[in-house]
Amino acid sequence: MPGFLDGEDLSPNAIERARQASGEYIDLTSSNPTHQGLLFPDDVLREASAAYWANRRYDPDPRGLYAARLAIAQYYAERAPALSLHADQIVITASTSEAYSLLFALLTDPGDNVLAPAITYPLFEYLAMAHQIELRPYALDERRGWRIDPTSLRLQADERTRAVLVVSPHNPTGAVLASRAPVLHALDLPIICDEVFAAFPYRAATVPPVGALYPELPVFHLNGISKMFALPDLKLGWIALNDAAHDRFGERLEVLNDTFLSANALTQTMLPAIFEHGRAFTAAMHERIRQSLDMAIALLSGCDVVRVHPPDGGYYLFPEIVGWGDEEALILYLLKHGVLVHPGYFYGYEQGAHVVISCLVAPSQLREGIERMVAALSAWVSARDSSS
Repeated sequence: MPGFLDGEDLSPNAIERARQASGEYIDLTSSNPTHQGLLFPDDVLREASAAYWANRRYDPDPRGLYAARLAIAQYYAERAPALSLHADQIVITASTSEAYSLLFALLTDPGDNVLAPAITYPLFEYLAMAHQIELRPYALDERRGWRIDPTSLRLQADERTRAVLVVSPHNPTGAVLASRAPVLHALDLPIICDEVFAAFPYRAATVPPVGALYPELPVFHLNGISKMFALPDLKLGWIALNDAAHDRFGERLEVLNDTFLSANALTQTMLPAIFEHGRAFTAAMHERIRQSLDMAIALLSGCDVVRVHPPDGGYYLFPEIVGWGDEEALILYLLKHGVLVHPGYFYGYEQGAHVVISCLVAPSQLREGIERMVAALSAWVSARDSSS
């Protein structure tokens, strides 16, 4: 039996080759906060780590350090609506990627399937391959603000479906699951909810914890400090289980996490202080993202061939470029004009021509990059109209 990605062509694609050969360009794909001037305060991190160094002792807990789990539970108590959890309903991991891997191992056997949005971050595909399961894509309805298409979701489920994967706010469309979708209740399957962008609502007033919307279903919430506190380098995530998930799967998940114990003790020790003293930083980051989204939407709306819709949350835009039939050609054209964006097909969406723009990019670079993009598209429209 072949191993992971055995026989696959792993050479760079045409866009990556063009990027490597390109000269100066503005990268509108960057989602690394440490590259965009968003650095969590050093003094908070130094003070938070002091307790660890003062009393350094390794006492691992299969669910994670109690104080860290208590801080996470308090975070859910403060969400809107509140989700009441006790510390034993939290399992700390090194990342949300690891959390996915644990849940795929917990819920599936090789050959089973998980329902996932058709437009989705490529990470899920690789994790599914590693666990020898199938990701079955369900459609999101662009006309209804990228809401879950209930018919598509229902048709994809069969006797080997073990869970539904929901991303809220969704990456890259920004859609938020803000109320109960009857189809999820009807399927009666565990829900894996990726909510790593929950700290950044935009059009939506709040991002509800899905476990509060579906108390009767097992819901696993995946989040961490990478996005919320711009700390991808400290590597800490978690799985928060609502009551139904904890009652049915909590003990088995504890054994799985105990098998790896991969979340480092230093960051776990720091987590309560990060939550306590990092809120002002997250609020400032949220405001910068909000202003950047406002600016980007205004600039893009001034171009006749761009259709852009404000997202419910997150920090990505997923505009459609009207008149382009070949997304790869579009990306290469924009790169020649000094701006890099990702095509929609990188995320599995191949209807029309869409691009993905990260509004986490530093505001001055974001403005210049979108201005270049709009100028290039306007030039293309003029050339097309003059030749017709």
